[in-house]
Amino acid sequence: MGSMFQTLANAWKIPDLKKKILFTLFAILVFRLGTAVPTPMIDSVAFAALIERFGQLGQFLDIISGGAFKSVSVLALGISPYINASIIMQLLTFAIPALERLQKEGEEGQKKIQKITRMVTLALSFVMATSYALLTRGATTPGVPEWLSLVVVIFSFAAGASFIMWLGEQIDVKGVGNGISLIIFIGIASRLPDYARQLFVYFQALTVTRNIFLALGLVLATALVFVGIIALVVFIQSAERRIPVQYTKRVVGRKIYGGQSTYLPIKVNQSGVLPVIFAMSVLMVPSTIASFTGSTGKFATWLMNFNTNPLYYLVYSILIIAFTFFYSMISYNPVDIAGNLQKNGGYILGIRPGRPTAEFVGKTARRLNWFESVFLVVLVLMPSLLGALTGAHGIWFGGTAVLILVGVAMDIVTQLEAQMLMRHYKGFLD
Repeated sequence: MGSMFQTLANAWKIPDLKKKILFTLFAILVFRLGTAVPTPMIDSVAFAALIERFGQLGQFLDIISGGAFKSVSVLALGISPYINASIIMQLLTFAIPALERLQKEGEEGQKKIQKITRMVTLALSFVMATSYALLTRGATTPGVPEWLSLVVVIFSFAAGASFIMWLGEQIDVKGVGNGISLIIFIGIASRLPDYARQLFVYFQALTVTRNIFLALGLVLATALVFVGIIALVVFIQSAERRIPVQYTKRVVGRKIYGGQSTYLPIKVNQSGVLPVIFAMSVLMVPSTIASFTGSTGKFATWLMNFNTNPLYYLVYSILIIAFTFFYSMISYNPVDIAGNLQKNGGYILGIRPGRPTAEFVGKTARRLNWFESVFLVVLVLMPSLLGALTGAHGIWFGGTAVLILVGVAMDIVTQLEAQMLMRHYKGFLD
């Protein structure tokens, strides 16, 4: 923690980094002001009731939007359309050869993919906005034509999502860190005071029903669990499996290249929180369809209340494990890694180059996927389990949110350290 603040203090002393930090802070201020702007012609109470029906997904969307989702701000959709669009583009890049070729074209190809992602984001914004507007048709302002309320709500939500996407891209260009990740980080961090308040209310309730020393002990245990979860996430985020690699010596002209030993790093948490987001999105589909139909039958009611069923957590866990392996499969290619090692004269000690190397790297990555998937399941389900054991369902901060907070904070510090290193590095001209 001390080194993080020291890094920020050192970055503040460099003029151009100081400008980037100030721009980032200004963008964050604009985002937080935007979450306070209400969406016209919609009843926030009825919309909050709709969020409760979404269960864990509704809570998660509210957390990453900094409370804008539950308060029905114009930024209620938050960054969700952009995240879903990015996931869709990753899947399409894996499935469509033309997009795969674009990805390999370097900077120009990435610009084209980013342009397509923006259009997909806009389309998803209108789809999601239309869904929420239709699901809350009875929550529109009295005395206003229903069609006008729907149009205003849909365009307000879609415009808010587009603005957040633009703001994130501006942070990428003129600020510090990844803009989209930073917006999610700020949204989650803004909810921390609410959790502290809930913890205080929980402590007051315990002092009434139980001994004050027992209540204090339970609250301290709760705080220790929070600290333990954060420490665990930091450890897993930093952990990697290092496979020793040796490079053969090559003579090019009068120079000798290679001959050094290094390692091939494989991160333990390769996919981050994407499997969790995938799983929650899939689990949301049945209840959303049931809401659209407006049916009150037994099956529709069961789908709407599925998040309260113990089977929900079993399906949730299976989906997280499945999506962890799926995402690793499309984002981590052992064959390409083995080919690059062989081209550069590198080999893994004790493993023959080519196919045996690819098989070894793939096998190692799959073993890490098992650990990663179980870690994500435990991290995501732990708040629900602790809430059931203690009876305090509101105070347990989601493990997914902690994973995002830690990942973004570490990424910002790493980027600042890299930029400061470039500015203090003395090249051969010196």
